[in-house]
Formats: sequence, C-alpha cells, structure tokens
Amino acid sequence: MFKLVYRDEYFLPIGQHVFAAQKYRLIHQRLLGRGMAEAGDFVCPQPASDDDVRLAHNAEYVRKLREGDLSGQEELLLEVPFSAALVQAFWMHAGGSIQAAELAGQDGIAINLGGGFHHAFPGHGEGFCMINDIAIAILRLFRDGKIGRAMVVDCDVHQGNGTAVIFNPQAVPAAPAGSWSAPLLQPPRPASMAEAPAGDVFTISLHQENNYPAWKPASSLDVNLPDRTSDAEYLHWLENSLASAFRQFAPDLIAYVAGADPYEDDQLGGLALTLAGLKQRDEMVFGAAQSRGIPIFAVLAGGYARRVEDTVAIHVNTVLAAKDIFSKKFPSRLPAGP
Repeated sequence: MFKLVYRDEYFLPIGQHVFAAQKYRLIHQRLLGRGMAEAGDFVCPQPASDDDVRLAHNAEYVRKLREGDLSGQEELLLEVPFSAALVQAFWMHAGGSIQAAELAGQDGIAINLGGGFHHAFPGHGEGFCMINDIAIAILRLFRDGKIGRAMVVDCDVHQGNGTAVIFNPQAVPAAPAGSWSAPLLQPPRPASMAEAPAGDVFTISLHQENNYPAWKPASSLDVNLPDRTSDAEYLHWLENSLASAFRQFAPDLIAYVAGADPYEDDQLGGLALTLAGLKQRDEMVFGAAQSRGIPIFAVLAGGYARRVEDTVAIHVNTVLAAKDIFSKKFPSRLPAGP
C-alpha cells in the first residue's frame, strides 16, 4: 500500500476543546486494529525546520512562536491555548505534510494523518491553525526543484483563507467594518520572510458561504456553498470545479485538504454531507488525480462531529477511498532527492 505519515506527537495539547486532538491517535489505531493498514505502511516524520516554516511565514512571526512572544490578541486569534509544546506539535504536522508530498511523487499518493491547517497566514495564525503545513510542503518542493506547479484542492467546510493569501498576495480584501483581526494581516511577502521559491499554485476552495471566515480572500477558484448542501449538490459542484481547474492549469502535484467538517452532524459546519457522500468526495478527488497521472498528497483537516467516532470514521474513509482508487502502481513523477 501507499504510505501513511503519522507520529504520536501529532497530538495537540489544547485541553478540553471542540477540536478533538486525540483524533490522530484514534485514526491510527482504527486503521491498524481493523486491518485496514499494516505497521509497515506508516512512516514516522521529522519536524519541519525553521527554514522550512519561513518559506511560508515571515521570520518575525516564526521568532514569536519559537520564543513564546505572541501578543494577547495574536493568541486569541489562534483560538487554542498557546504553549511551547503546541509549537512543537505544529512543526511535526508540517514535517509530516512535507514527507507526504515527497512520498506522493514515488507512489502517486500519500496521506498525512495530520495537517490541513489552512487558516494560518504569513504573519499570524487563526482558527486553530498556527502554521500552514500545506503551503510549507508545496514551497519546500518548489525550493528543492521537485515541482514547478501545484494545485490545492481544499474541501474543508471553511474557506482556506491563509492558503489563498500565501499563494495569491493580491487576494487580501479590504477588511469589513469592525473586523478586529485585519490589523494583524502582514504584507504577504515582507522582506523578513524567506524569498519564496519560484512556482505556480492554483487554489480551489469548496466551502460553506455562511461560515468562518467572515471575509474570504480570493482563491483561484472559490465555490461558496449554501447552507445544508446535500451529497448530490456538493459532488456536482466538486466535479465541475475540478473539470474547470484542469482546463486552466496542469499541476505537477495536488495537495488535497480532506476536511471532515462538511459532515451533516459537525458542530462547526452547516453543510449536510453524509459519511457515504464524503467518501464519494474523496474518491472523486483521488480519481481526478489518478486518471491524469498527477501525484497527490492528502492532509486530514478539520472535523468537529458531535461524536468523535464519526470524525474518525470520515478520516479513515479517506484512506480507504485512496486505497480503492490507487490499486495499481503509479509511475514516479518527481525527481529523486539527494
């Protein structure tokens, strides 16, 4: 089977929270316990380096995180209790996404059982997201010369605002009246941030319109879905979005943000997808990549179901969908590392 990237240190030490930080361990246990994966299918990542993180985030923000020097307002924006241990966990998630992106080039598909923190901007974090592992992984592969074009397919219920700004500096809109987070937005590529490696990125976001974030920077393609969108409606929009994106852009790699929160019983979502519909979503995205011979790595993003077992089942189904689609050997597209 293709590789699954996981480490126990993915656990986020945030205490009692709507974000069920134990989900990573539970996904790992269910895959092994029910024979869906074997121990040899798992790869243990190393944390991202500070240099890796600075590919997507400015140096001053990285310093603040490393030294525990965030302002009170910056901590409030994160919506998780800040600690040095939490910083280490986010660095580990980013390392996992880097490794999954690299492994995808060998096997066609790899899945990081963590990651998906798409609300982190170049100069601040928000919405449970400290750093943007998706952007870090793509920019690392750009830096290493392994790819020149990437596509992000974001199927979290919340729009990928941080990813949109990182890859489209012109996407920053005027803040609405009364917005208290807007002053924290840094220029997307300040002098203090590492020079961005050259590369083109096409970003797709399918999300609930009437949900966080209140103001949404422009992705390359945004689909603003109405409340209680059903399986059939969602899959229709996803199919059309993928077809449109591939007419416009030919990526060397796809990053799939497989959020569990479009689920009908999610506490922070308002769409109406069922467990079966979410698995069909995964199959559609993986199938689009496989049929075109494009490597794809997935990250298991948001999920806040009233029953944590449902969130775990949705994420496990993402792995099973990938197994169903990628049953044949995939020719390597990315150059081997040093």
